[in-house]
Amino acid sequence: MIFLLLVPLLLPFALSALARHALPRLAPVSALRVLTACDLACSGACVAALGALVLVGLLKLSPFAALGDLIHPLHTPSNLVVLPTAALATGALALGLWTLARSAVRQVWALRAARAEAGRRPAAGDLCVVDSPHPDAYALPGRPHRIVVTTAMLRELDPAEREALFAHERAHNTGGHHYFLAAAELAAHGHPALRATRATIRLAAERAADESAADVIGDRRLLARAIARAALAGNPRRSTRPDFAPGAATGPVPQRVAALLAPGAGRSHTLRWIALLLTVCAVLPTTAAATGVVALHHAVEVAQGEERP
Repeated sequence: MIFLLLVPLLLPFALSALARHALPRLAPVSALRVLTACDLACSGACVAALGALVLVGLLKLSPFAALGDLIHPLHTPSNLVVLPTAALATGALALGLWTLARSAVRQVWALRAARAEAGRRPAAGDLCVVDSPHPDAYALPGRPHRIVVTTAMLRELDPAEREALFAHERAHNTGGHHYFLAAAELAAHGHPALRATRATIRLAAERAADESAADVIGDRRLLARAIARAALAGNPRRSTRPDFAPGAATGPVPQRVAALLAPGAGRSHTLRWIALLLTVCAVLPTTAAATGVVALHHAVEVAQGEERP
C-alpha cells in the first residue's frame, strides 16, 4: 500500500521532461489540451496519495487509532518507515495548501486591479488602451473579454504589427486559454515537478494563439516580427497582469518565432509513442493512487474488525 502511494509522487518528474519533448511534436492546441489534462491528473493523484500517507501516519498514533475505532494495529511497514513518510507528506500538503492560498489571493487581487483599470478606460470594442510608460499587452479574462495594451507598447509597433498583436490576444480570449493557465497554476501546487510542466503549458498556450493569429492575418512573418518587437520592448517584471492572463510577449519568444517561420519543423513520426507515454503519465499515477486508497480503506476496515485480512 505504502509503495503504491509513492508512485504518484515520482511520475510528475517524468511528465515534466516528457512535456518538453512532446510540445514541438504536437499541434499546439492538442498539446495544450493533452498536457493540461495530464498535469491535472498527476496533481490530483499526488494530493490523494499525500492525503492517504498522512492518514496512515495518524492511524499509527494511539489517539487517532482510538478515534478511528481500530481494535487491531493497522497493517503497514515498520514505523521507522511509515511515520517519517507521513510527516513528510504532512509537510508537503501544508506547504502546497499555503502556496496555493497565497497564489490565489495574489491572482484575485491582480485580476480585480486589472479589471478596474480597464473599466476606467474607454474601450473600442474589446480593445482597451492604458496610459503607461511600460510596454505591455495581454488578454484579460472575464466578462466582457478585454485586450489591454499600453500606450508605450503601441508606440513600439507599426500599425500592421499592432493588428497582428491584437489578433494574437483575441486568439487567447477566443480559445479560453486562461482556463488552461489557471488549471496549470492550480496543479503546480500539488507537486514541485509540475512547475516545469506549468511553464510548458504556458508555452503551448502562446503557440496555440500564434497559430490562430497567423491564420487570421495570413502573414506569419508579420506576426513573428510583431511578437519579437513586443518582447524586446516589454519587461515582464513591470507587468501587473495576473499570471493566467496570457500575453504575446511571454514565454521563450525565439522558439515561438522559429516555429512561426518554419511551421511543422519540429514534428516527427513519434506521435504514437508520445501519446502512449503521456497516457501512462496520466493513468498510472491515478490508478496507483486509487489502488492505494482502496487498499488503505481495506486495511482500516480490517483493523476495525469489520473485514478479514
